[in-house]
Amino acid sequence: MADPVVPEPDHKDWTWTLDRSCSECGYEANNYDRSEIGAKIRASAATWRGLLSGGDIVSKRPPDGDPNSPVWSALEYGAHVRDVYELFADRFDKMLKKKNPKFRDWDQNKAAVKGKYHKQDPDQVAYGLAVAAGAMADRFDKVSDDGWARTAERSDGASFTVESFGRYLLHDIEHHIHDVQQGYEQLRKKK
Repeated sequence: MADPVVPEPDHKDWTWTLDRSCSECGYEANNYDRSEIGAKIRASAATWRGLLSGGDIVSKRPPDGDPNSPVWSALEYGAHVRDVYELFADRFDKMLKKKNPKFRDWDQNKAAVKGKYHKQDPDQVAYGLAVAAGAMADRFDKVSDDGWARTAERSDGASFTVESFGRYLLHDIEHHIHDVQQGYEQLRKKK
């Protein structure tokens, strides 16, 4: 497969999803108790395994044209989610070890190009995603009562507690499941 065109960077500040429902995917941050974050992460890994076992369609991008269309293939989204879990695990650990750490920017498009997401093996991506999700879920399962209030700040000034960080992560994962499902629907209509 040839190297795909890199999508325009997403500069949206998605932290608003902590306060209100996402109109695209329907995620509602306050629908989950913090004690459910680990279980939701594990459940999403199982969903991802199914999404990444779709045969040739896994590596196809949805057709261009719709401004709300997903921009990556299921494979690229899966590799992205795997890397998001790894990034969030590192940030989570810093939140519990340091006082109000600052997170550096992470360019998801650069990571996709450098990691050649579009050329990775879907089974290996699904496995890596499941391992990373399990490790992340374990972290949330072990948070002490006072640990939920630990804080961090992103380079753009957005502030998180461990609890809001977990809810923010859940939206990212759920939103990309929605992206893949929507992309598959568009690809099937195209046939």
